Amino acid sequence: MDSARGFGISMAARKAIKRSDTLTILARQIRHFVKRQRYARKWNAAVKAYLATHQVRKLEIGARVASLDGWLSTDVDPVSEDTVFLDATKPFPFDCGAFDYIYCEHMIEHISWQNGQTMLRECHRVLKPRGVMRIATPDLEVILGLYSRTLSAEQKNYIEYIVRKALPEVSTHEAPFVINNAFRNWGHQFIYDGKLMTLALERCGFIDIRRCAYRESNEEHLRHIETHGKHIGDEKIARFESMIFEGTRPA
Repeated sequence: MDSARGFGISMAARKAIKRSDTLTILARQIRHFVKRQRYARKWNAAVKAYLATHQVRKLEIGARVASLDGWLSTDVDPVSEDTVFLDATKPFPFDCGAFDYIYCEHMIEHISWQNGQTMLRECHRVLKPRGVMRIATPDLEVILGLYSRTLSAEQKNYIEYIVRKALPEVSTHEAPFVINNAFRNWGHQFIYDGKLMTLALERCGFIDIRRCAYRESNEEHLRHIETHGKHIGDEKIARFESMIFEGTRPA
């Protein structure tokens, strides 16, 4: 049943409501178009300037508010003047082989497995031969490891931190709350363990896949670039929950 008719609203009023709804949708679409046009103009200028001035080209995906110096920093919702728009779940507007390095930190868990595969395939495409991608994301094994009869001091500290920061209404330091929170909060959609991250990279064509220590790499340009600790305000927590992988595009 038409909801307006159900409330006894006249035909003229119903038409006015429909026109109003149409205008609201149209206005929203216009705002969206203008916003995208603004992003596009900024994107073109920023990308051209970056590619023209950097011999070693590095793409950061999911920069949030912490843009990396010397990188082309991108995000689906830029909040910094140093960051340009990129929806990493869609084909990237870059030429094949445009970048030497790609870094993605605590972003892939915010999109589905399928969209993650789209992103990794595009990363593989826009890397130069022997280019390297570094990706940091929460470790499912670490999260599930909290469900144990005996907990280390580090695990207890993590549980207390998450309850304090994300679950103040819980007021009890119980692992199941923290585990559920990891899947439901912050827009998380899919959390990887090491085996699945390796599989994800392999399926998208990467080779020489390796797990790396936090802030460490064999690649000079990929060392000391983690910013998650700064973003959440606790370096120890970021180190505890993060796993980091690198993969190379074949020559």
